[in-house]
Amino acid sequence: MRKTVTVVATFVLLGLAVDAHAQKPLPAPVKTEDGLVQGVFEDGLTIYRGIPFATPPVGDLRWRAPLPAAKWDGVRQTTQFGPIPVQGGKGSEDCLYLNVWTPAKSASDRLPVMVYIYGGGFAGGSTSDPWISGEMLARKGVVFVSIAYRVGILGFLAHPELSAETTNHVSGNYGILDQIAGLQWVKKNIAAFGGNPSKVTIFGESAGAISVSMLCASPLAKGLFEGAISQSGGSFGPPRPTTYPGENMKRLPDAERDGEAYAKRAGVSSIAELRKIPATKLPGGRGWPIIDGWVIPDDQHKLYEAGKYNDVPVLIGYNSDEGASFWPPKTPEDYIANVHKRYGKFADDLIKAYPVGTNSVPKTARDLTRDAAFGWHTWSWARLQSQTGKSKVFYYYFDQHPDYPEGSPQAGYGSPHAQDVSYVFQHLNPNNPETTKSDLAISDAMSTYWVNFATHGNPNGKSLPAWPAFSIRNPQVMYFQQTPHLGPVPSADSLKVLDAYYAWRRTPEGDAWAK
Repeated sequence: MRKTVTVVATFVLLGLAVDAHAQKPLPAPVKTEDGLVQGVFEDGLTIYRGIPFATPPVGDLRWRAPLPAAKWDGVRQTTQFGPIPVQGGKGSEDCLYLNVWTPAKSASDRLPVMVYIYGGGFAGGSTSDPWISGEMLARKGVVFVSIAYRVGILGFLAHPELSAETTNHVSGNYGILDQIAGLQWVKKNIAAFGGNPSKVTIFGESAGAISVSMLCASPLAKGLFEGAISQSGGSFGPPRPTTYPGENMKRLPDAERDGEAYAKRAGVSSIAELRKIPATKLPGGRGWPIIDGWVIPDDQHKLYEAGKYNDVPVLIGYNSDEGASFWPPKTPEDYIANVHKRYGKFADDLIKAYPVGTNSVPKTARDLTRDAAFGWHTWSWARLQSQTGKSKVFYYYFDQHPDYPEGSPQAGYGSPHAQDVSYVFQHLNPNNPETTKSDLAISDAMSTYWVNFATHGNPNGKSLPAWPAFSIRNPQVMYFQQTPHLGPVPSADSLKVLDAYYAWRRTPEGDAWAK
């Protein structure tokens, strides 16, 4: 069935459309596979907000893989962002929209494409967040796209009834399937916006970066992108029924049992009843991808060891003080107890590798959380791909912050989780007295490296410090720390101790212990 969309009276002249009432020039409509869309001109770019890439996953389509968007007649005005996904008791299930910022003057420009996947712990986030607006990157010569996906319980509920509904007998991972559907739309349609469908780079931060990692390992995403950037991500930890940062994955049977408990908590006895509860009234629940054997075939570390992944160039890294953002223990006693609870027989070795103070929990101790959740995953990704793949790996470490004076509340702190986002998107406020010339220079360098990578599969370019590819023999890392410069893998010796723990967790003994 074709959907009729309200049409603003327009006429096409020399590639422009004019609003008959306001007399403001508008871009000529662009033809997608689903129908015509019309955006707006803003500061030298053409921007399209709220293009549907899938059928709204509502009613009986809740907790199902996304279906293609319905076609429409006329010209669809794409000037407003789509609704945010349901989160925190607000938002809409009708959320599967994407946005395009393009500097292209014609469809024949064939510019590289950067597709952003937002973070938010798989529990929140949206494409309309102003700090991930793509105008600055687009002005450097790429078509920028941001895609939405379902989060929370609507994005990742697994349940035996849901598994029985599918031919693959799996459930969960709807949010990742949304991302794949968005990438499929990009491949089919981005040429009409001046983008090159054979030059797509995916990138994201936090849960978005973890998604990038998962897409690199998913056979369903094969051929949908030619490069990947992960900012504080990676998903190389082994699964376990009780999850921790860095060991976030569950296998399908465990996730299905969680789903049954969730339905009971919601007071229903069937998925049909659960689908009738308004989305914003559903009880809270865990939202995280799972190893289902289809979207995510197995433990990603094992997949990479076997060379079973989408072998594309990657640019990957993390921030220096990620651990400051994730409920750091307040006392040394809390830190020691938590390490023993999670790491078992490796606790004492890890406490030595990531020492705590006598009366404080300094950065050396917080770095265990940083590395368990992000650093070890990035390091493992770099090592595994440089050994088993053909594509290059570029590794970075973001540590841009003032030298806080001793005795100040911020003394000893580095760059927290997500601080890098405003640098990459060049959304620093130059009029803020706390913004330094170094901040602006680092921001410009990072965005340029990112665009170069999307353009060439390599971040290097004129006027930038050379960034060599990472290898086991040459484990160099680009530090964004006052200036871009090379350095060693951060906390390399400590990472080796953490690596021993993860290796043990993959043994029968370690797997049994985690259960």
